Amino acid sequence: MKFYEITIRPFSGFGTPLKGDTLFGHFCWQAAYNPSLVQGGLKNVLSVYDEKPFAIFSSAFPKFEKKDTNYILKRPDIPLSWLFSTDKFTKEEKYIKIKDFKKQKWMVIKGEVKIDLSNTKFLTDQQLFEESLSIATPETKQIMEKFEDKNFSTSFSQPHNTINRLTQTTGTGIFAPYSMENIYFCPETEMALFVLIDEDLTDIGKIIEGLKNIGKFGFGRDASTGMGRFDVSESDEIMINENDSANAFYTLAPCVPEKNIFQKIYFSPFVRFGKHGDSLANAKNPFKNPVIMADEGAVFIPKDKNIFTKPYIGKSISGVSKAEPDTVVQGYAPYLPLKLEQINESQKN
Repeated sequence: MKFYEITIRPFSGFGTPLKGDTLFGHFCWQAAYNPSLVQGGLKNVLSVYDEKPFAIFSSAFPKFEKKDTNYILKRPDIPLSWLFSTDKFTKEEKYIKIKDFKKQKWMVIKGEVKIDLSNTKFLTDQQLFEESLSIATPETKQIMEKFEDKNFSTSFSQPHNTINRLTQTTGTGIFAPYSMENIYFCPETEMALFVLIDEDLTDIGKIIEGLKNIGKFGFGRDASTGMGRFDVSESDEIMINENDSANAFYTLAPCVPEKNIFQKIYFSPFVRFGKHGDSLANAKNPFKNPVIMADEGAVFIPKDKNIFTKPYIGKSISGVSKAEPDTVVQGYAPYLPLKLEQINESQKN
């Protein structure tokens, strides 16, 4: 499989986070209407998805172009003590420092897409906003400097109303007004989306074609109201440098790990309460069974280093829908190799 980076530029708010499994689902709908996007049509590639995934999407991550390309990934879900040292602080100072460390939920990865935790810069949401401000055009800087909320991404409540056609107004029950949270990014934001592609079944041109249609018509919840719009600007093949000292995986999308091949797993649980989109959104039962996943940023420590020969981890999930029995959930995730010194130390003990 080949590993590509695709750059997208959001130009609206998002009702649904740009996570890998949801992007996969949206692409599948594109392939359902345009069978030429995948070899032999959607049913053909899904029938072998358990053993031969045609594409595996990462979640989308902020990307800054300065002297070099900087990718802003989620801080790994490993103990804070593995990332930040508090040995030089008093007991009282440690409590304050740990609070500060928890806020630094982003890490900066240089253009070679290689994680080196011994030399990694960590950022808070506010610092990420400042990074975005530093590369903005003069006109955009003037706008951003007036923001009260100095965060890279901000949630706003969007009011919704359902009108009772008999009374011509809102009311109680299903006609009660309600609000939904939508996500907005800093102006001029670029985001990197990584995709593993099996070129026997599709190619980067077809993946981009599908993503452009998704960005044009909207991604996720409330797409019909103008949410989830983005442009696709460029793509590049990336060669992941082999790291002979790597002993762990850093995941780039939510995934469902295989059994009995990892000695330890560090992750934040993420429950996907999935719902069908497109024509099945109005089905009698559009909801899928929930799937418990390890969110992106998880760290997996394998029992056998031979697992590194495969460019992804996880498995596909089926049997989640009564409305469409052939539904498949992307439980796979692309990963970056990672070296954890703490593993070797614990093994010595």
